[in-house]
Amino acid sequence: MSEAYKTDWKEEQINGKVVAMSPAASNHNRISGNLYHIFSNYLRGKTCVPYGDNEAVYLTPEDMFIPDFMIVCDRSKIKHNGVYGPPDLVVEILSPSTAKNDRIYKKEIYAKCGVLEYWIISPAEKSVEVYLNTGSEFVLHEVYHAYMDWMLESMREEERKAIVTHFRCSLYDDLDISLDDIFYDLLP
Repeated sequence: MSEAYKTDWKEEQINGKVVAMSPAASNHNRISGNLYHIFSNYLRGKTCVPYGDNEAVYLTPEDMFIPDFMIVCDRSKIKHNGVYGPPDLVVEILSPSTAKNDRIYKKEIYAKCGVLEYWIISPAEKSVEVYLNTGSEFVLHEVYHAYMDWMLESMREEERKAIVTHFRCSLYDDLDISLDDIFYDLLP
C-alpha cells in the first residue's frame, strides 16, 4: 500500500493520480445512509456485507476508489484496510465534482474488473440508473425516478399508474427497494 493512502482526509487513486475527495453534501450522506439501512437489514445473517461510504476498494495498481455504497459477497476480498477486488454491487452518488469520473472512468473500471451491478444516483434528479455487467461492460438496465408531488399532480392518471416506484437489485430477487426509502428525508 502506498503512503499516499495514509492521510487524514479521504482520497482516491484514479488512473494513477491521487484525487482528494470533497466532503459530501447532506443529501449525499442521507442517501448513502438510507442505502446502508435498506441493505444491512436485508443482509443480516447472510454472507454478503454492505459498506457505506469510506471503505477503500483496490481494483488495479492504478485505481483505488471509495464508493458511496457497496456490497461484497466474497469475504476473502475483505481486509483490514479495504476491499481487494470487485464488489458485487457498487453505488456512486453524483456530485458536481465527481459526476464525470463516476459516469465514465470509474464505471469502465468497475465493469472491466467484474462488478456485477452499478448504480448511479442523482440526488438533484432523484433518479437511480441501474447498470448490469455483460462480461466486461455495463449496459443500462433501467432508470428510476422519484417524482415530486407537483409533477405527479400535472400527470394524467395513466401516466401516474405507469410510474415504477419499487424495483429489485439483480443480486436479490426477494428484496423490494422503494425509491421513497432511498430518497427518504432529503433536504429541499
